[in-house]
Amino acid sequence: MSDTERMPRVRTYLMCPPEHFTVEYAINPWMDTTVPVDAALAGKQWELLRTTLIDLGHTVHVLDPVEGLPDMVYAANGAFSVDGRVYGARFRHPQRSAEAAAHREFYTGWQFIEPEHVNEGEGDFAYLPGAYGGVILAGHGFRTELPAHAEAQEALGRPVISLRLVDPAFYHLDTALAALDDHNITYYPEAFSPSARRVLAQLFPDAVIADRADAEAFGLNLVSDGRHVILNTEATAMGEKVRAAGYTPVHVELAELKRGGGSVKCAVAELRA
Repeated sequence: MSDTERMPRVRTYLMCPPEHFTVEYAINPWMDTTVPVDAALAGKQWELLRTTLIDLGHTVHVLDPVEGLPDMVYAANGAFSVDGRVYGARFRHPQRSAEAAAHREFYTGWQFIEPEHVNEGEGDFAYLPGAYGGVILAGHGFRTELPAHAEAQEALGRPVISLRLVDPAFYHLDTALAALDDHNITYYPEAFSPSARRVLAQLFPDAVIADRADAEAFGLNLVSDGRHVILNTEATAMGEKVRAAGYTPVHVELAELKRGGGSVKCAVAELRA
């Protein structure tokens, strides 16, 4: 399929500027507190991502950053929305727990469901509206509790497929799997348990398969509008894989955000009103 047949769908996103971004604690394998963050560069890279999304025709809302919450730049972790309903986050690590309230405040006017179980929003949930009538893929094993999947299904009224993550380097679903469009995904099989791999292979036989180098380059931590696939500049091989599948890769430099264990997708939550 050529990329002329891939049709983008206009999206609405939420981002939070890295005004207070630092790496002052380590809660995932990518965080190194000994290497300082270049705050000015992080801001420039974030702004380039925001303008890239806008230039592609999408709307980007901005969440006000809160001093003392350096990881708020990873806006995808704060909630998960489907059809105007919002399933809130409840962070595993205390360093990030206050972020949930800031996201809750943003969703005033939405139908917001307060979680009882630990989950980290779109970090561990992905929605494909065109697959099987609308299905949620959900990761667990490191940062989201398995009972949160059942809670999300009740909250959002969409079937949830539970997928166990087994490699600490890929601690969130969005480091190991991404939606390329409303129907199909890309993923790194070895990040998942054998049973989860079988489920993914059955549900998505046409998926774009990534390798470990792609995943370590955060090439799966991407945002796609169904045609344009926004990836960080390090993920060149992943860019070629999605190009071969008919999508148009758009590379954005986000090296500073990777210091905290995130890239394009971590910085972008999709708002599904």
